[in-house]
Amino acid sequence: MKNGLLIWNAALTLAVAFLGFQHFKHHSGSESASVADAAKGKKIVYVQADTLLKNYEYYKDFQKEFESKGFQLENDIANKARNFQNKVAFFQQRAQQGGLTQDQAQSAQAQLGKEEQDIAKYRDEQLRKLDEERLKKTEEFYNNIFDYIKRYNKDNGYEFVLGYSKGGGILFADQSLDVTPKIIEGLNKEYKEKAAPKAAEPKKK
Repeated sequence: MKNGLLIWNAALTLAVAFLGFQHFKHHSGSESASVADAAKGKKIVYVQADTLLKNYEYYKDFQKEFESKGFQLENDIANKARNFQNKVAFFQQRAQQGGLTQDQAQSAQAQLGKEEQDIAKYRDEQLRKLDEERLKKTEEFYNNIFDYIKRYNKDNGYEFVLGYSKGGGILFADQSLDVTPKIIEGLNKEYKEKAAPKAAEPKKK
């Protein structure tokens, strides 16, 4: 099981989800020109996507949480696989020594076959649950950013809040229009306030 790939896929999906609110995605020259013309005289600011991902505490905690869950699941499945292999080796040894009747051998084979299927089913089910949880967290992450920027913009009245990243559709951005630090500060403040009551809750025994 390539669980490491699952973990990195979670991080990549989050990054793509955030970059999804960019207004420019590999436009053609004519399309870029039309957008530029429409933006003339508008109140525009931008957020650096990479910087936001690196400094948003929710995102960092998300990565740590799913990395931990991924390792736990990987170890759990590895233990089940080792136990199964031990049973298979024990069965083969007894069969070679003639310690099993034909009926006993057939019954043991059927039982081992079922156990192998159960392990595969358990693995697929746990991966599915982990993926569903990841997608839910991704949506929450995505909505947190959108909702905060909307509320932030009520006091500022910007007409465009762009997502800027190297290699993206925006080739240059004036640093005076960069509101990334303010967005990060606000997001982390809200995340800290939301996390505080949860941390204070007594742990269930």
